[in-house]
Amino acid sequence: MAPAAITLAAEAPKLSAANTGFMLICSALVMLMTPGLAFFYGGMVRVKSTLNMLMMSFISLGIVTILWVLYGFSMAFGTDKGSLIGWDGDFVGLSGIGLTQLWDGYTVPVYVFAVFQLMFAIITPALISGALADRVKFTAWALFITLWATIVYFPVAHWVWGTGGWAFDLGVIDFAGGTAVHINAGAAALGVILVIGKRVGFKKDPMRPHSLPWTMLGAGLLWFGWFGFNAGSWLGNDDGVGALMFVNTQVATAAAMLAWLIYEKLRHGAFTSLGAASGAVAGLVAITPSGGAISPLGAIAVGAIAGVLCAMAVGLKYKFGYDDSLDVVGVHLVGGIAGSLLIGFFATGGGQSDVQGLFYGGGLTQFWKQCAGVGGVLAYSLVVSALLAFLIDKTMGMRVAEDDEVAGIDQVEHAETAYDFTGAGGGSMARTATPATPAAQTAQNTKKVDA
Repeated sequence: MAPAAITLAAEAPKLSAANTGFMLICSALVMLMTPGLAFFYGGMVRVKSTLNMLMMSFISLGIVTILWVLYGFSMAFGTDKGSLIGWDGDFVGLSGIGLTQLWDGYTVPVYVFAVFQLMFAIITPALISGALADRVKFTAWALFITLWATIVYFPVAHWVWGTGGWAFDLGVIDFAGGTAVHINAGAAALGVILVIGKRVGFKKDPMRPHSLPWTMLGAGLLWFGWFGFNAGSWLGNDDGVGALMFVNTQVATAAAMLAWLIYEKLRHGAFTSLGAASGAVAGLVAITPSGGAISPLGAIAVGAIAGVLCAMAVGLKYKFGYDDSLDVVGVHLVGGIAGSLLIGFFATGGGQSDVQGLFYGGGLTQFWKQCAGVGGVLAYSLVVSALLAFLIDKTMGMRVAEDDEVAGIDQVEHAETAYDFTGAGGGSMARTATPATPAAQTAQNTKKVDA
């Protein structure tokens, strides 16, 4: 018989090329979601704010990547310190990690886990930007991302997913980011807009989307990338849970889109493309925390409930007077809350864990745990985000000048416009390229006189 030490060594996880390759693909899919989000948001704003909306997402790719390498990964997934934060010197600068060093208990390298989680860290502050369209200084936004990621996202990620985090130890289920990503971003968006105020002309001027095809394209890219976001969060394909999450992602998204469209047809009399795109995103948000714990039938229920709730919630900004430009609160906060709490009802015990919800004989125990996770993240993000916005606003100023907002933030902040119409029609270029004959020139001059 082999010695016990040798037996244990043989049973230790080994690097899986298949799982590693799968996770690298999933990481790329999640990265694509941030440009997808930029298109989704960019199509929903007016022409004069298009580039700014794109840049508010793209800048997160730069800032958060550097922060994550320097200290973010260590804060989120390092050794627990008091159930609130992590820290590991080997993770600082990603400098003490071996090429084949495995993430504890899994078959993928630490580098792969780190880059996968990086993509989550990037898109979360980018989600907030949709609530602030048209009115925030780009430098102030860049500073806000830096501070918010450090003070809010990295600690919250540790609470929810880090070994020793209080929500993790409590047993809060968040498969891929209902609390850490969507409730976190939605609450932050609400906190910031309560500080910086409304857009000029809110509830008075028309602020219609300038390009719904852009928005539909962005929604499609988000839907595509979300399979990596959700299925990849199991870090492998060895037991079928990732496959369950993949299926539930598609099912819930479809149900939410249909539910949103039915609601708006009954409520407003039309099936809109904006409703289809928003409903799909609402379903993606709701299934993110719950998809590993529920069945496909449960995914239909979660998606449908979230679709209706989010469709109802987007109108609350007009009732209560907060200017959530692109409905980040209505979709991400409400959708994240719905998906997280519904685990307490629809968890089957046959997915990622043996936890069962109320409808499967488990009582309300898990529901109350979900409430604790939702409430803790929501309150922390709301208060700290509002405080950060207040401090930035009182120091360097958070908003552009009113005249600049009316003129267009693209030109003021980026010295560019999304569309150049100076060459529209092509006629002037053709006349310049081919000199007119004397007879043609005479005819042209005659037409000008007649005109």
